Amino acid sequence: MADSSSLLYNQLKVAKPFFLLAGPNVIESEEHVLRMAKSIKDIATKLGLPLVFKSSFDKANRTSSKSFRGPGMAEGLKILEKVKVAYDLPIVTDVHESSQTDLLVAAAQTGKIINIKKGQFCGHSVMRNSAEKVRLAGNPNVMVCERGTMFGYNDLIVDPRNLEWMREADCPVVADITHSLQQPAGKKLDGGGVASGGLRELIPCIARTAVAVGVDGIFMEVHDDPLSAPVDGPTQWPLRHLEELLEELIAIASVSKGKQQFQIDLTPYRD
Repeated sequence: MADSSSLLYNQLKVAKPFFLLAGPNVIESEEHVLRMAKSIKDIATKLGLPLVFKSSFDKANRTSSKSFRGPGMAEGLKILEKVKVAYDLPIVTDVHESSQTDLLVAAAQTGKIINIKKGQFCGHSVMRNSAEKVRLAGNPNVMVCERGTMFGYNDLIVDPRNLEWMREADCPVVADITHSLQQPAGKKLDGGGVASGGLRELIPCIARTAVAVGVDGIFMEVHDDPLSAPVDGPTQWPLRHLEELLEELIAIASVSKGKQQFQIDLTPYRD
């Protein structure tokens, strides 16, 4: 296993009040992603939050072939490497390669930290098995992530109970507070086709709930111009409001006892 990954994983596990995975949805250009990384790092450093920078190199899971996909793996990884070196930041990106028939095992074998997102169609209980699959492949550096559950057509809901139940996976629990407010294929495109819509105004609601429950990490997509973002603009949080929202979340987390199991006494009560 990669020593640097284990070191980072151990640091994230004990982060107080939570760690942050944040960045734009997709790499739009080298200049843009470097600028976003600097801005987000400045804010996270000011607030004392451990940061892992996030961006995708290829949105291969888009419903419409007309959707922007990004620079692709080769160019995208070069750009993310520049971010890592320029700002001394760990990087998280998504993996969904068609050549990998057993994605969790293949990911585990890299030795990197694996953040497993719960499928929109899955119950919380599958995450325990998913995390164990990574560990059995020889990689103890695993996290599980709640990103919403399908609720009829073109909508997701977040069940806060999952944030508690997913602790059964015996690893850090992350709340994806932006993807969980997508409305999949719910936005019609000019000229035909559909894209993901979203409920950006409810991002603070989901974020407040998550830190009150006591998650270990917050995953969020952030953009300096969400209305012009080529992908998932409706669920990217405005960079200008990032510090303000994180300050509030830190304040909530500091008074919540969500990370502690409530000890319920069921013996008969007598006044």
